Amino acid sequence: MDDTPEPVEPANLRFLRQLITVLTVVMIGGLVVVVGLLVTRFYSSGPEMPKSIELPDGSEATAFTRGDTWYAVVTSDNEILIFDAMTGQLKQTIEIK
Repeated sequence: MDDTPEPVEPANLRFLRQLITVLTVVMIGGLVVVVGLLVTRFYSSGPEMPKSIELPDGSEATAFTRGDTWYAVVTSDNEILIFDAMTGQLKQTIEIK
């Protein structure tokens, strides 16, 4: 018969072990949250783009940008054409000098 008592763990060591376990669980949870936010952010749909844009005759688009209620097309004729996002109607033409 072996009646040797098992060594008793000091209270400080037990506290340290529990603290490390809690911190590990919190860090894993935080990492899961960050990865989840990144994935949902990357796969969220962006602003809706127009299906087609009718430019004036002879104009060729070189750049496109979008605002909340408008979108703009820069043409090779050095003009900026600003369209209404809802109706697609040309609102303004700005000549670049």
